[in-house]
Amino acid sequence: MTKIKAIIFDLDGTLANTLPLCIKAFRKSVEPLIGRSLSDAEIIATFGPSEEGTIMALAPQHYDDGISSYLQHYEALHEMCPLPFAGMKELLGELKSKGVRISMVTGKGVHSTALSLKHLDLSGFFEVIETGSSKGARKAEGLQNILNSLHDVQREEVIYVGDAPSDIIACRKVGLQIAAAAWAETADPEELSALAPDQLFYTVHDFAIWITKKT
Repeated sequence: MTKIKAIIFDLDGTLANTLPLCIKAFRKSVEPLIGRSLSDAEIIATFGPSEEGTIMALAPQHYDDGISSYLQHYEALHEMCPLPFAGMKELLGELKSKGVRISMVTGKGVHSTALSLKHLDLSGFFEVIETGSSKGARKAEGLQNILNSLHDVQREEVIYVGDAPSDIIACRKVGLQIAAAAWAETADPEELSALAPDQLFYTVHDFAIWITKKT
């Protein structure tokens, strides 16, 4: 059994239930600028790029104001998600104590990533963090960058943990195994399962048991 020596985590919906927070912050920042209401589906349809890309898609004439407002609302509303998923911080601590290399690839922008890691008290766990781009999804690129940085770790000794179908697709592009995280209320287990991830977990607890044995 190949031991896992490095784990790359997604953030939204994987480490913490931050997606409802993202949607509400986008709504509160963009609706006053464009003068109409936005549905959850309209907002979610823009996901893939970082929040800068979402603002560009929803309020291109108000880009600077939109970004500034979004980050202000995102931080002010972070009380909606004050903690990581139950057991996640303890798991990260255990993995780090075992010498497992822990990194992150997220579609979030640099600033919102830093805000969430600060509010969730997770800033010290990740040796490399690859964030998103306003120009489009770049998870496969971010994953490859981290793989390139892990000089003493083989590809088969690395796993990504993410909650979105696009995470599975990105991992396939770079030949990386994935544990699909279906523990968030925003995850779609059937959609994840249909893409045949290497592993699929419905609770942080079950993932923790499995990954502890693999490391």
